[in-house]
Amino acid sequence: MHIPDGYLSPQTCVAAYAVAVPTWAVASRKVEKVVLTRNVPLLAVSAALSFLIMMFNVPIPDGTSAHAVGAVIIAIVLGPWAAVLAVSVALLFQALLFGDGGILAYGANVVNMAVVMPFAGWWTYRALAGRSALTSRRRTLAAGLGGYVGINAAALATAVEFGLQPGLFHDADGTALYAPYDLSQAIPAMALPHLTIVGVGEAILTAGVLAYLVRTDPSRLAPSHDDVLARQNTPTQNGAQDGELVGRAGRGFLRSPGRAAVGAMAVLVALVPLGLLAPGGAFGEDAPEELDLGELGLRAVPEGLDRFYGFWSHTLLADYGFADGSHAQMAYWLSAVLGIAVVGATVLAVGRVLETVHGRGTAGSEGPGSDCPAPGGSR
Repeated sequence: MHIPDGYLSPQTCVAAYAVAVPTWAVASRKVEKVVLTRNVPLLAVSAALSFLIMMFNVPIPDGTSAHAVGAVIIAIVLGPWAAVLAVSVALLFQALLFGDGGILAYGANVVNMAVVMPFAGWWTYRALAGRSALTSRRRTLAAGLGGYVGINAAALATAVEFGLQPGLFHDADGTALYAPYDLSQAIPAMALPHLTIVGVGEAILTAGVLAYLVRTDPSRLAPSHDDVLARQNTPTQNGAQDGELVGRAGRGFLRSPGRAAVGAMAVLVALVPLGLLAPGGAFGEDAPEELDLGELGLRAVPEGLDRFYGFWSHTLLADYGFADGSHAQMAYWLSAVLGIAVVGATVLAVGRVLETVHGRGTAGSEGPGSDCPAPGGSR
């Protein structure tokens, strides 16, 4: 689902950034409830896990590959605006360090996986869960369906961006300048594997993580479920007095969900070379030369695609591998370790900055005798 540079026209890339940039600005204000309830470490871990999950490519029958993202479970746990920031950071370092997705196309990848996906999944989850109890099977099912809808919405958005290119951007004789696949080709190619395989994986991931958190530490869901927790008389961090419940929730997180998250990350890092089993390539995403030019009615790689592909040439481990192609498994493992460290540290640093900014902003608005910050943020 990561779009490399050259497949979208510069005009399309600019339009995507025009959506992404103001969304980041709004998100940085909307995450107040996350950063002021000491959930910044959880946000950092979530972003790192999203990066790691995206390295596990699933082989698809048509010769390409796909992967889960984890954006919807972040939205369900911490709110969709937090998911925007977390997944955006993961996508940024995938592009900068490993060339997974383009720099020019980064805005489009953000729109698809960090905006469309979490919000589509979040809205689906909220609509289906209704006013059900946090521990109900209905809410777990709603989370799974939210993950399924979210990743399919992102896949559809990606397909539409691809499919519009040949009709909108072509030379005088009608030859495509960028992605050569029209809507009739791009939509089925993206939709079928996500509807049948990848969406199911995303649903299982989303439902499973929510069910686990509900059983171990429901207070961690306070940023996006404070209304539900209030109906169930479950203590939330915003309702803590003198920091007592916040501290208790934090210790609980370290006892179970925190350790589980670290353990899961360690297992995934150990298994991450399995992602090499599905190299992809059906769309020519690994190299434009792999396009089936004859089937597409082309004599050569489209001019714009050839010009802008590989626009960013300063990757540390291009395609998660060493430059000489040796020791592929070791390089993939090293990429995973480096990626989760950089992504996690960056989100943690950004979160601390936002925590300081929002903390100063709410300090003056607290009433006399208030023991906790004014709530706000992801709604």
